[in-house]
Amino acid sequence: METKHYISTSELSFDRVREILEGEYELELSQEAQDRIVYCRNYLNDKLKQSENPIYGINTGFGSLCNRSISSEDLGKLQENLVKSHACGTGKEISSTIVRLMMLLKIQALSYGHSGVQLSTVQRLVDFFNAGIVPVVYEYGSLGASGDLAPLAHMSLPLIGEGQVWYKGEKRHSGEVLQELGWKPVRLMSKEGLALLNGTQFMSAFAAWSVIQTRRLARLADMVAALSLDAFDGRIEPFHDAVNRIRKQEGQIETARQIRNILKDSEMIQRSKNHVQDPYSFRCVPQVHGATRDTIQYAEGVILREINAVTDNPTILPGEDMIISAGNFHGQPLALAMDYMSIALSELGNISERRTYQLLSGKRGLPSFLIANPGLNSGFMIPQYASASMVSRNKQLAAPASVDSIESSQGQEDHVSMGANSATKLYEVVLNLERILAIELFNAAQALEFRRPAKTSPYLEQWISQYRHRVPFIRNDRVMYEHINETIAFLRQVDGQSLK
Repeated sequence: METKHYISTSELSFDRVREILEGEYELELSQEAQDRIVYCRNYLNDKLKQSENPIYGINTGFGSLCNRSISSEDLGKLQENLVKSHACGTGKEISSTIVRLMMLLKIQALSYGHSGVQLSTVQRLVDFFNAGIVPVVYEYGSLGASGDLAPLAHMSLPLIGEGQVWYKGEKRHSGEVLQELGWKPVRLMSKEGLALLNGTQFMSAFAAWSVIQTRRLARLADMVAALSLDAFDGRIEPFHDAVNRIRKQEGQIETARQIRNILKDSEMIQRSKNHVQDPYSFRCVPQVHGATRDTIQYAEGVILREINAVTDNPTILPGEDMIISAGNFHGQPLALAMDYMSIALSELGNISERRTYQLLSGKRGLPSFLIANPGLNSGFMIPQYASASMVSRNKQLAAPASVDSIESSQGQEDHVSMGANSATKLYEVVLNLERILAIELFNAAQALEFRRPAKTSPYLEQWISQYRHRVPFIRNDRVMYEHINETIAFLRQVDGQSLK
């Protein structure tokens, strides 16, 4: 089994990122990456020796202090001070999975040889990743422009023996862990603090994680919707290829195809219906799920480019003999894409909850609240409340962060993306969507039992058979949260991926 991933100029894919995070992979810098890093560092050293001209952040102060010159003997201290002073994160700690992904993406960005870092600095990041040393990083502090300064400062503090890390299940001061491993703190040189802190790796880590999970949840949304459609005695005609193809929306066409495939050979979908129409939450699944599918595809392109990009500043271009202070750290592309994803995923949850509501309504031969003896039993009344609360929360989270900007650094940074807030909001939307879909599955599987002995498709029958090993049919009121949690665990297991 492959256990090593070589960092090179080859692009990361989302599938590869998932494999690295979920497998016991070690990272190793390819020879090509090492050569690029060393060449760029040597180029920068030569430039500093040959010229005393100010180069932003290398021999000047930062932000609005860019006009303050720094002596050559203080260039390393300048970078160390930058890391320390910018570690101003607050709020709750972000998950270790996201931090590890931040580290992977920062290593990837530095490997292209446009950042001027020492090879030993990048190697230490690799060592941290391989040893399972995870810096403590907090949720709030980044404006999503000038890079994710505060979160990346917390990620970088342990390199210089400061800050806290998680190591072998314990939160410890990084200096203690370095001493235990016999590693000396990194001695930063010119430009290195900026290279570590400038960049979009906090935003792009959340974005990449969300893409990986959303691919899974979009597939599951179609499966759960198909089960609900059959359990509700819905009609298949709105999913016919001809009617969807003339709309010309690719996501809609693909969603309709998926639903038809999932329901292939279902007894229930093929039988004669007494009603001529279904509510929109069933009839318009191709249109709503399809629009979300198209949104995810758009966002994937933006995010894939970002995780394979150089986003620190200044940018060093040895081949062109240039060092340019520009704005590749600005998170606007990510902020817009993540806000768009939050809106689209919120709608996927919204329509799911509406299907749950319809299943409980006592229509089409189903008992009220999906329980055989309603009144004495409340049945599935309150799981729908839980779903509705998360749907409402997701609607609140879908308000775009990218339309806001607050001036900072005495006006030097007068427009920011707020993409870090887009990122953390999207993370919560994704987690809520999984829970909402689990509640729909919980209800749809219950509804299906009231249609027996009729059967849904062989595909869904096998799926529900697996589900019933974990979650039983509910005959009388039970403690429901346990079954909801089991349903969430089932959704993660059947797809072979997990949320953390």
